[in-house]
Amino acid sequence: MPNILITGSNRGIGLELVRQYARADWRVFATCRHPAEAGELRQLAREYGLISIHRLDVTVPEDIKSIGWELEDTPLDILYNNAGVYLEDDYLSPAPGSIRYNLWQRSFDVNTLGAVRLTEALLGNVAASDMRLVTAMSSHMGSIADIDIPGSYYYRSSKAALNAAMRGMAHALREHGIGVLLLHPGGVKTRMGPASGISPEESVRGLRQVIDDFTLEKTGGFFGHDGTPMPW
Repeated sequence: MPNILITGSNRGIGLELVRQYARADWRVFATCRHPAEAGELRQLAREYGLISIHRLDVTVPEDIKSIGWELEDTPLDILYNNAGVYLEDDYLSPAPGSIRYNLWQRSFDVNTLGAVRLTEALLGNVAASDMRLVTAMSSHMGSIADIDIPGSYYYRSSKAALNAAMRGMAHALREHGIGVLLLHPGGVKTRMGPASGISPEESVRGLRQVIDDFTLEKTGGFFGHDGTPMPW
């Protein structure tokens, strides 16, 4: 039975990832910051015996250590870095002169450093598996070539940094047979996404297909949920 760990799994795309992988008979380690408040996730865990829920804040080193201890030598076929935040009021804010640098730093801590922290901590678990894949949920907003409007400085820069870090990590891990894949889920109707976007179900179906089609030759690649290569 393959194993997957998914961060930010209490809502939106993360919750749908848990649902679809559990339905496909994967063992799912679902993490979130406040398991007691994750009602839909806990309901899924009751429906599927393959789901276990773990408390994890990717910005807290003690939490990172704890999840490593909980998993011990458990192989992870996929480490899915999904947790992320969008801390600007809307897509065109903040205007220059009103930047809140504490929120910008928080965006980097979660969206960039959180994924790198967890990947470092659980590399041994990934290396011990059959599939050996690290994925990170990025965004087309992290594509520098696609920036044609102002704003979203916190989110855009944190996702661009995630892309750079993970692409560099892909070169380091390839020699160990570990793949790295950056993914754009599309415009998805979630709390962070557009109201007119696609459903989480459609997004996750596409993302899973991109993962199923992955080979080590694609490591470090950045792809949309439909398999389209994304610009950097």
